[in-house]
Amino acid sequence: MIADSVKASVSISVQQDSFARKLVEEGRYADLSEVVQRGLELVREETEMKDDNREKLRALLESRMRGEFLTVGESDAQIAAMIAKKRAALGL
Repeated sequence: MIADSVKASVSISVQQDSFARKLVEEGRYADLSEVVQRGLELVREETEMKDDNREKLRALLESRMRGEFLTVGESDAQIAAMIAKKRAALGL
C-alpha cells in the first residue's frame, strides 16, 4: 500500500469487481486497493501522455501557421513536379 494514502469509497461494476478479485486471487496484486491504485496510475499516465501530445500538436500547428503558405497553384505545381521526378526515377 502507498505510504501516503486515504480511504475512499468507490463503486465498481460486478464485472470490474470479478476481474479485480481474480487478479488478487492469481497473486498479481496483494489486494483490491492495489488493483484500484494501479488502475488510477494507468489513467494518470494516459492523461499526462494525452496532454503532452496535445501540447506538442498545438506547438507544431502554431509553428506551421507562422511558416510560409502556398497558393493552390503553387501547391499543384510542387505536387506535379514531385510526381514527374518520381516517374522519371522509375523510368515511366
